[in-house]
Amino acid sequence: MDHLLIARSMFGTTMGFHIIFATIGVGLPFMILTAEIMYQRKKDLHYAVMAQRWTRAFAVLLGVGIPTGTIAGVQLTLLWPGFMEVIGRVMTLPFQIEIYAFFVEALFMSIYVYAADRVAPWMRIGSLSLVALGALFSAVLITNVHAFEATPTGFRIENGKIVDVHPWAAFFNPSFLVTALHVALSAYTTGAFVVASVSAYKMIKAGFGSKVYVFHKKALMLSVVAGGIFALFTALNGHASAQHLYEYQPEKLAAAEGLFETQTHAPLSIGGFTDEKTQSVKWGIEIPWALSFLAANSFDTKVTGLNDFPKEHWPPLFIHTLFNTMVGIGSLLILLAAAVIIWDKWFKKERFPRFLMWLFVISGPLAVLSIECGWIFACTGRQPWTIYNFLTTKESVTSTSNLGLLFILFLIVYLILAVSVLFVLMYYFKRHSALDAIHQAEQKDNQALDSNS
Repeated sequence: MDHLLIARSMFGTTMGFHIIFATIGVGLPFMILTAEIMYQRKKDLHYAVMAQRWTRAFAVLLGVGIPTGTIAGVQLTLLWPGFMEVIGRVMTLPFQIEIYAFFVEALFMSIYVYAADRVAPWMRIGSLSLVALGALFSAVLITNVHAFEATPTGFRIENGKIVDVHPWAAFFNPSFLVTALHVALSAYTTGAFVVASVSAYKMIKAGFGSKVYVFHKKALMLSVVAGGIFALFTALNGHASAQHLYEYQPEKLAAAEGLFETQTHAPLSIGGFTDEKTQSVKWGIEIPWALSFLAANSFDTKVTGLNDFPKEHWPPLFIHTLFNTMVGIGSLLILLAAAVIIWDKWFKKERFPRFLMWLFVISGPLAVLSIECGWIFACTGRQPWTIYNFLTTKESVTSTSNLGLLFILFLIVYLILAVSVLFVLMYYFKRHSALDAIHQAEQKDNQALDSNS
């Protein structure tokens, strides 16, 4: 196997594994904050227990996210020296600021975990707000490097050398805002539906009307409302992302839609598979004129097709499938959220249909799958460039060969980490059930009332 392919596969596997923990690590603190606010507002102990239990899960996931993120950083240096040379000269600000964001996240999470019962309610909410902001800023700052890869700015090339470097211009590159917003919204969506997935499963296992059922139904409704709102905003942001691609990466947009010929009134292809031989999307559903409107809010917008670009600059055509999978899952999550809210709030039904519950069980894994597809689409769709129109992947990869064994060893490490985190979470929450946590919270609350009286 070619060492470039091995290097891409190794780093892609690392990021594919790490992004699960990184994404949930952004979304889950927001859900903890939401539960804490609901507790302070309603004084319902169930929400306090939710915040407590989700904090325990977050701590375990953070313990895996940190080493996998470290591995990703090491691999960037070892596998992509050409890329890191440019980043080291132009785009170091995100890495430098991210250290402080992580420090804020870790510090105030420690305050919340160890001093929540000793501080005022506003301090509990303040601590969690800073945890959520620290987690969000960490993700946005690191993702900004990816944004820079798509729209590199803040430097010039003169006689083959990087000159006239402006770090803040590189930081606020044209892709920064749209990418940062998409990362935030999709992470919050994923975190909410992961919670919904667990809650729905626990509701199925618990008896209807039991204390555990009621507890998890509250968690489900909280996460569904949050997840549905963020999924809708993610879809709206996706429209802005498509227009951004039209302006800055037209060949990526063409590959995403399987469009080979430049045309106005271009159709939007849903589903199917891109066939290079016939230069069409097989078994897809075409919506006439929709791609032109999506690209620039006008049906007569001319969308450039792949045939207008050198073939060696074409992204892999399978990104059409990745794009459709991401969009399809996002649409399903919006519909699921709408369905459960209508069923509970409009029809006033106390019990959800079993098929709907199982759909919510798989909603969490589907949200994670959507994140994976989106990440692969974003990075693979930029090929053959590491830094768009400036540095190719071949130019940035290490010259070191014999990476196969190292790749296998990393796969073993990730397998061990995956099994370990599942075992720890299952073991902890089996030993510390929701019912036990509710009883402990009630006893503590009663003791506080007795001491005050």
